[in-house]
Amino acid sequence: MDFIKESAEFDLISFGEVMLRLSPPDKDKISQSEIFEKNCGGSEFNVASGAANLGIRSAIVTKLPKNKLGHFVARRIRYGSVSDDYVVWDTSDDKRLGIYYYESGVYPRKSAVVYDRANASVCSLYLSEIPRDIYEKTRIFHISSISLALGQTLRETAIEMIKRMKEHGVAISFDVNYRATLWSEEEARGVIKEILPLVDILFVSEETSRRMMQKEGTLDEIMKSYSDEYGCKIVATTRREVVSPTKHNFGSRIYFDGNFYEEPHYKNIEVIDRVGSGDAYVAGVLYGILSGGSIEDAMSYGNALSAIKNTVSGDMSISSIDEVLSVINSHKATGIQDEMVR
Repeated sequence: MDFIKESAEFDLISFGEVMLRLSPPDKDKISQSEIFEKNCGGSEFNVASGAANLGIRSAIVTKLPKNKLGHFVARRIRYGSVSDDYVVWDTSDDKRLGIYYYESGVYPRKSAVVYDRANASVCSLYLSEIPRDIYEKTRIFHISSISLALGQTLRETAIEMIKRMKEHGVAISFDVNYRATLWSEEEARGVIKEILPLVDILFVSEETSRRMMQKEGTLDEIMKSYSDEYGCKIVATTRREVVSPTKHNFGSRIYFDGNFYEEPHYKNIEVIDRVGSGDAYVAGVLYGILSGGSIEDAMSYGNALSAIKNTVSGDMSISSIDEVLSVINSHKATGIQDEMVR
């Protein structure tokens, strides 16, 4: 794909908040549990880590409090095979790490999230704190609208980084990933429309397109409109059917170079933890693009990685490319298959 640089120090640099995740064990409710399992996650970090575990070089731009919680997250970043070269440390008296609590649902009780992320250290990340040579260091820069919704300072930093990356020939990947708890549809729509002309690879759900972006028409017409109106080169839309909290069907549709691409959905996925599965999809697609394969290959990586992520706990996708290829082969195979990998 001629809009992607052939080489750079990093294949992918993402930008965003990394939070502490606290979850009751098993299927307990937050209101009943007396213990919580500690982990970390964040949309852009999940993407960087998922793609890195498949085999590309990735880094993340974020800001962490310089305390024991921040050091825990930094170790998890390295554990996820992501470079911490662009982690900024907050030494102020007001430093804090954003937290979210995740409760896993079982039908008819839905999964639930409680956020405690106001005034986290990342919200005070200024452009001047980021090394000036970063704009030469990557092939793709990935961000989601979550980073645009967390506060004016972070929004200004993020938008300026997008502009500078674009000026240096870096492909921009943007996941709309709208969160109604962070900002209104009207505010989000205005900000996102401002940056869409800079976006090369767009990830947006059909529901978000119709509701927040106020798009009309068939899904294909909506996806094509992002290319026609803003110049997005690739538009990807996931297609998830929630049968129950523990059983999903998943697939996606991609528009590229005037054509639409889709493959049979993964049916009856046994869901252990759905958080991060959308990020895993983005990671798989970006890996496919960066590894030089076809758009069909990129879609297959994304679908498979997302399907696998649903079956493991935590935000992060930890699959190797060998595991993903095995799942893709099984998905496409017909007839009797081996019950176990051995």
